[in-house]
Amino acid sequence: MKFRLSLLLAAVPALFLTAGAASAQDAAAGEKVFLKCRACHQVGETAKNGVGPQMNGLIGRKAGTVEGYNYSDANKNSGLTWDEATFREYIKNPRAKIPGTKMVFAGLTNEAEIDNIVAYLKQFGPDGKKL
Repeated sequence: MKFRLSLLLAAVPALFLTAGAASAQDAAAGEKVFLKCRACHQVGETAKNGVGPQMNGLIGRKAGTVEGYNYSDANKNSGLTWDEATFREYIKNPRAKIPGTKMVFAGLTNEAEIDNIVAYLKQFGPDGKKL
């Protein structure tokens, strides 16, 4: 029994290291997925509003509140706050989640791409710096 416990305790740090590496890989893959969004959205320290609002500090932000961006009434009045679950649902089909949004993106259907873009966007605080 003591031997098995020693093996388990030895394996725990490796599990945490693997999980950390997977997160970094997801964010790196998410940066590539974000290329699909980049025609309208920016992220990072130099991000500006364009066709769509900048995406810094997305998770935890109330929908329709990026300063200087002209949102649709549907988005401004949606009552949503972007958490992971809400964003995941939205990015699959923006017009279904917020009917009347002016976002024309058809959506992402690949769960791995959605996981990766969430990991990528979560890195950026409201100031565009990586957390």
